[in-house]
Amino acid sequence: MKKEKVQERIIRVASELFYRQGFNSTGINQIIAEADIAIGSLYNHFSSKNDLLQAYLIKQEVEWFKGFEEHSVKISDAAEKILSLVDYRKKLQQSSKFAGCHFIKIVAEVGDSSSAVSDFARQHKDKQKEMIRTLVNEYAESKKNIDTDILTEQIFLLIEGAVVTSTISKNADSFDLIQKMIKAQLS
Repeated sequence: MKKEKVQERIIRVASELFYRQGFNSTGINQIIAEADIAIGSLYNHFSSKNDLLQAYLIKQEVEWFKGFEEHSVKISDAAEKILSLVDYRKKLQQSSKFAGCHFIKIVAEVGDSSSAVSDFARQHKDKQKEMIRTLVNEYAESKKNIDTDILTEQIFLLIEGAVVTSTISKNADSFDLIQKMIKAQLS
């Protein structure tokens, strides 16, 4: 296993802290201590805590899409790939102990105080929706009379709702329910 670079370690530690305890509740000194680095090392890589926040968001986005690609790589059927997205989001929620979506959490915490953060999160959700739209369009090629825009919105909103519901309820039941709802839409 290759040795983790200092910049990667800083981002990993900050990511864990931002997600677990929140951006505002995480101090630079805690990041430095838990990453086991000198203060100068942090500032050699990031000019501010906000720069570190941007790196965190980029890391989460890359990992999200890469994770879904790896999760669904062997699935060729568009309907099955859509259903695998539900499984993927369920798996993410379970592995985080139902801690929620990184992007929803950071927007809820930072809000309008940072347009860069809210814009990034919005663009991330738009990319997710476009990925769903691509799968829905692929699915609809062999079907008649499907409103792909409505179906895309329904799937996107069902999944996002399941993430929020499972975060609150601390269980995955909402994913099982939307899996059935989406299957019904695709049949």
